[in-house]
Amino acid sequence: MNQQSSQERWLKQYYALRAAFSVAWVIAAFTAGKFSWFVGAVLLVSYPAWDAVANFIDAARNGGLALNRSQTINFAVSLATTLAVALSLQSMQAVLGVFGAWAIVAGLLQLFTAVRRWKANGGQWAMILSGGQSALAGGAFIFQALHTPEPPALATVAGYAGVGAFYFLVSAVWLTVGARRRKNA
Repeated sequence: MNQQSSQERWLKQYYALRAAFSVAWVIAAFTAGKFSWFVGAVLLVSYPAWDAVANFIDAARNGGLALNRSQTINFAVSLATTLAVALSLQSMQAVLGVFGAWAIVAGLLQLFTAVRRWKANGGQWAMILSGGQSALAGGAFIFQALHTPEPPALATVAGYAGVGAFYFLVSAVWLTVGARRRKNA
């Protein structure tokens, strides 16, 4: 198997895993997280932590952190966000503001990663859209944090995670369909 098909196989698995995690996270947020402050807090802290782990693994799998600067920065930003969310849990406005800043930065970094991968892997249009939409959502989160007395941070982040799950799933399916078409051609 050549390096490109190995990379494409990895991305399909990676995007499918990211989609599955996000779907499970959203379900947990709208069920257990809705009824327990502690579970909601754990979910809010775990979301950027998972993003850090996912970016680290993906960068390591693709030549290491030194070769994947946008993911390396995203890893560091997501770790810092995890800590910031944990420290902000007493105020949902602060939590949503932290998520907003993170969504902007992480979205732009995801967009850069997708653009970099475009030539080698194709099928990155959904990740480009996801990154751009994440940055826009981040701005909306910050606005909501500043102008809403007690914003529903968990529900807001769950909606964001659900849209992210959709984009990751579309990317996984797109790469799968593209590989099958090339194989059958």
